[in-house]
Amino acid sequence: QVQLVESGGGLVQPGGSLRLSCAASGFTVGRAAMSWYRQAPGHERELVASITSVGGSTNYADSVEGRFTLSRDNAKKTMYLQMNSLKPEDTAVYYCNAVWYTDYGRERNNYWGQGTQVTVSS
Repeated sequence: QVQLVESGGGLVQPGGSLRLSCAASGFTVGRAAMSWYRQAPGHERELVASITSVGGSTNYADSVEGRFTLSRDNAKKTMYLQMNSLKPEDTAVYYCNAVWYTDYGRERNNYWGQGTQVTVSS
């Protein structure tokens, strides 16, 4: 059974830091492209950061480049998002996503976690 469970959200003051975790089970983490998305009230869900399945290359949204760092520990089956210099506009529910292919590339598997709330406020 595939599961993605986020944790680490909370309330933090502007300029502060948080580290989100996404604990995965039911699939091989190193073979999946994994991402962090976020959704603020009244806004569409947006991609924050991603890591490829092969090579582990990372990409970031312009709005978080230089402040957020995505990492993945394949042995622990966990993905992280270190968030520094947080701003009020970073307030959102943060979701973990994993995508991988099976059946010789014919079947796309796409799973989401339940989300964790991050609130940046003084």
